[in-house]
Amino acid sequence: MWDYTDKVMEYFRNPKNLGDVDNPDAVGEVGSMACGDVMRLTLKVEKGTDRILDARFKTFGCASAIASASILTELIKGKTLDEAAQVSNDDIARALGGLPSAKMHCSVMGHDALMAAIANYRHAPQPDSEEEGGKIVCRCFAVTDKHIERVVRENNLATIEDVTNFTKAGGACGSCHTQIQDIIDRVRRELAAEKKT
Repeated sequence: MWDYTDKVMEYFRNPKNLGDVDNPDAVGEVGSMACGDVMRLTLKVEKGTDRILDARFKTFGCASAIASASILTELIKGKTLDEAAQVSNDDIARALGGLPSAKMHCSVMGHDALMAAIANYRHAPQPDSEEEGGKIVCRCFAVTDKHIERVVRENNLATIEDVTNFTKAGGACGSCHTQIQDIIDRVRRELAAEKKT
């Protein structure tokens, strides 16, 4: 059994803002039924100010997914879209008092649903998607190279296991491990070079 914090269990057992916003202004859907995690985030946005008036979620996933989506809705209500976009997956996990390493992908999925909803509101392509030039690396979970790059960069990931914990990529057949390692190595070199300048 996973070692969940009391806050994760509270938000799992008593989720806040469950369901759909009536006539949503923005919808973000992420995940895949193939991997068992799917999340839908709907927003009501005030015209003119871009302030989030209401946020609701539906998810098919584990306790971590439900808790991550639930607390995300509370973190973003009242913020402008630009302010909400600054909420990271790490912010979601921290607000829950932490998540087990193997469940960090749930906080990433929450962040991804938020970014997808913001892109939907702004009539822009979904970040990290194939439409945005991403190439599928992990076919089992439909994870793109751009998604892996972003998550490695934002969370300072160093191993394939880290990437699997945060994205599920590489967690099934393993045929993408070489590509994932190549991405990790390249991003870490880029991060090291950025620190030197």
